[in-house]
Amino acid sequence: MDKSIFDFLKQIEKNNNREWFSENKNRYDKAAAEAKIYFTKIYDEYAKRDHLEAMKIYRIYRDVRFSKDKTPYKNHFSMFMARTKPFLRGGYYLHIEPGKSFAGGGFWEPNKEDLFRIRKEIELDDRELRAIIEDKTFKDTFGNLTGDELISAPKGFDKNHPAIDLIRKKQFLVSKSFTDKEVLAPDFTEKAVAVFTAMRPFFDYMSEVLTTDLNGESLYK
Repeated sequence: MDKSIFDFLKQIEKNNNREWFSENKNRYDKAAAEAKIYFTKIYDEYAKRDHLEAMKIYRIYRDVRFSKDKTPYKNHFSMFMARTKPFLRGGYYLHIEPGKSFAGGGFWEPNKEDLFRIRKEIELDDRELRAIIEDKTFKDTFGNLTGDELISAPKGFDKNHPAIDLIRKKQFLVSKSFTDKEVLAPDFTEKAVAVFTAMRPFFDYMSEVLTTDLNGESLYK
């Protein structure tokens, strides 16, 4: 990744106002163009391994309407690659920010029906999901599943169920942090692709769950 991207992001973090941005719009345009080239390279490489919808690159302009933080610009570049619906679920996110870069993905706000379906599958048999999240590649890459969870069991589920640690989750997320040195290294595309590839078994499991009923029958006939 071109160092000019980090240079710009460090400057906008210190000068997050419209006047500075207007005076340095040409620097932003260059950094954004470089980021798009790099994101496209990662997208094209990973698209060889999974079925993806069109890449989304997030705008640098912040929506401050409902935020206490009124700074007008983000101090990062980011992109998202959704898997092709309806049969594939999950998506891949890449966040580039000096000192805070990471790749992540998962199920941030599953709707009520999807969350109930996931919980019922885990209640029925958690062995497949356990095998995925306890696999060495998964553990070495992400550590554990993260995300918000209930203090106790959700309504209708036994608080003493052996898989209650998974059943009470409200989010199912994974992430891997990168140092600035890693992001700027020539092999970062390969590293990012490897992280996304490590998410695939988890996403494939969730895709199977969310496109079938508890009898394993497809919801899309």
